[in-house]
Amino acid sequence: MVPHLITALTGPINELEQRVLDSMPAIERWFRLEWMEHTPPFYSAVDIRNAGFKLAPVDTNLYPGGWNNLTPEMLPLAVQAAQAAIEKICPEAKNLLVIPESHTRNTFYLSNVAQLRHIFHMAGLNVRVGSIDPTIKKTTTIELPHGEHVTLEPVIRNRRRLGLKDFDPCTILLNNDLAAGIPGILEDIHEQYLLPPLHAGWSVRRKSNHFHSYEEVSKRFGKLLGIDPWLINPMFGKCGEVDFAQGAGMDCLTSNVDALLTKVRRKYKEYGINEKPFVVVKADNGTSGMGIMTVRDARDLEALDRKSKNRMDFIQAGQEVSNVIIQEGVLTKERMNDAVAEPVVYMMDRYVVGGFYRVHAERGVDENLNAPGSHFVPLAFAESTRLPQLGMKPGASVPNRFYMYGVIGRLAMLAASYELEATDPDAEIYD
Repeated sequence: MVPHLITALTGPINELEQRVLDSMPAIERWFRLEWMEHTPPFYSAVDIRNAGFKLAPVDTNLYPGGWNNLTPEMLPLAVQAAQAAIEKICPEAKNLLVIPESHTRNTFYLSNVAQLRHIFHMAGLNVRVGSIDPTIKKTTTIELPHGEHVTLEPVIRNRRRLGLKDFDPCTILLNNDLAAGIPGILEDIHEQYLLPPLHAGWSVRRKSNHFHSYEEVSKRFGKLLGIDPWLINPMFGKCGEVDFAQGAGMDCLTSNVDALLTKVRRKYKEYGINEKPFVVVKADNGTSGMGIMTVRDARDLEALDRKSKNRMDFIQAGQEVSNVIIQEGVLTKERMNDAVAEPVVYMMDRYVVGGFYRVHAERGVDENLNAPGSHFVPLAFAESTRLPQLGMKPGASVPNRFYMYGVIGRLAMLAASYELEATDPDAEIYD
């Protein structure tokens, strides 16, 4: 199913699409040179919003679930990317241990684990799934929809190595974002490759760091293309020590929201945009669609009801929210059967391997779609549609639009590589 692109055939987004297509050789060379200097995250997924006048990432996940949303046509790309990623890290790799989230029997999530197992098996590895969930004390098989199953085995720690009974992996793939903290069983592993590294988890990672890096990337990319970086970059601010339950730190939040809304209004006026600006307040760590609030006027924060405060007070794994990022809200003009939609681009190593539309029939164009009630429709990255169609009128070609989504996804992935370099506890420091 191919989404209907309703974006008007004039305006900034189509000028941007044309500029991207015209600059394709320069863009690909630019990325190539960047990857000579920087290591891409092992895998990543980027939520993108297309406002018709602006196209920007709004979230970057370094432990992506949802691999089960990729279509069979996308799998050859994912397998090739998996081979390239593993060859760079451990060319002699034979055994791969996948460690999923703990405390879940969610069959949709476990179908994602099964897809990862399938991708790496096709890449030439022996793959088993090991759980660090203390309630998994023996081999447990969980039946999944469509006749599949996942077998979870308790992980065994032996000195500096992790493994399973009769299974010694050289590489460990985490599909657990460590939002609840870093379990001791994963620490001080020096004889195996742990992917992604522990500092990519939400116990260390902050969205404000990521978007600071993305701002730097967008400025350099904007200079390459000769465009205003704002067209691909959501402005942001941040506030520390906010306590929604007690009402502490709300002055900081209100002043930052007001300042950012003022900046956005200025940009809207510059481009003749008649939409009402808004910002999104999010927990600075964590994902899964929790701890997110849309604000259209700073005065609205004074009237927050108890229910709204409670929604902002905790994120996944029961973690309290104290630091927030205030991000410029980006509308979505994409639709799937009249429901609001946003593209999510999936990458492994430095390659775009596929993606899908997150669709929500009950949410508005300025609301978070990563919420209960959403469903997923594959992007048409498969087969020839992942190759741009040069010479097509801007806004008329689905492959061209998806190529542009892939460029934005890779910019966010590059920002993540900058971010991880800056927070690497083992990085060498030079005076």
